[in-house]
Amino acid sequence: MLNWANFVSQLFNGLVLGALLALISSGLTIIYGTLGVLNLAHGAMFMLGGYAGWMAFSYTNSFVVAVIAGTLFMFIFGVVMERVVIRYFYTRPAEDQLLVTFGLSIVMVEAVRFVFGSLSKRVAPPEGLVGVTNLGFMIYPTYRIALLGIVALALIALYIVLYRTRIGMIVRAGIEDSVMVDSLGINVYRVFMLVFGIGAMAAGFAGIINAPVVSIAPNVGESILVQTFVVVVIGGVGSFPGAVLGGLIAGEIVSLTSMINPAYSYVTLFVAMTLVLVFRPRGLLGVVGRE
Repeated sequence: MLNWANFVSQLFNGLVLGALLALISSGLTIIYGTLGVLNLAHGAMFMLGGYAGWMAFSYTNSFVVAVIAGTLFMFIFGVVMERVVIRYFYTRPAEDQLLVTFGLSIVMVEAVRFVFGSLSKRVAPPEGLVGVTNLGFMIYPTYRIALLGIVALALIALYIVLYRTRIGMIVRAGIEDSVMVDSLGINVYRVFMLVFGIGAMAAGFAGIINAPVVSIAPNVGESILVQTFVVVVIGGVGSFPGAVLGGLIAGEIVSLTSMINPAYSYVTLFVAMTLVLVFRPRGLLGVVGRE
């Protein structure tokens, strides 16, 4: 039903979804921009982070512990994955990278399905964030409001790391010209390892904090992966600000279209992506370093 209250509510839903997509996409675009690896396992990392947080929550009954434990686990998992597998594919053809990351995603999903089963799991939000909040012009779930703040803080932290630290400077230089960075005596492969770990951590963190909103299941990362790639294309490959902008645009498109007809939400999203590719192939805020 189309009315003002529903429209405002969907605007907020789109903002929350867009912020979450921005966080996940920032990890994916940093990995591709720096390493040149199109990581098809990124959605599975989102799912795995949710399960890691759920396990910590089931033992401690603490949401904060779940977030910290799951985030650290995904950072370590990303570092190990890069050292054991991904590092051998930097100079391989793009199709090899796609195949190996796609294969890794299948392994991760089926391993989780084997250990935990196919039934969905849910992490309860902190007690103080249960229920709804009256914003004056509408009533909205309290945790979703908090989720928006949590994601905003995470994006600010990523921005500080990328634009206000030495490692961030190296990462951004690697996006532009990794050969030049290597020639300056910087251990590029150590930076690659760290970048992949940060990307996995961003996806895992998003998976944990989203668990109280949408129950986690082995296949929860599939739709997220598709939306994340659309966000990266719209915002621009290798651009952190582009990931944020693209995420917010994609979130609002999906949410507002769902208000009219949910069946067309993803159709509209892909139409938007197509228009960006036609009129601005590098994305809205894309960099020149990656084609």
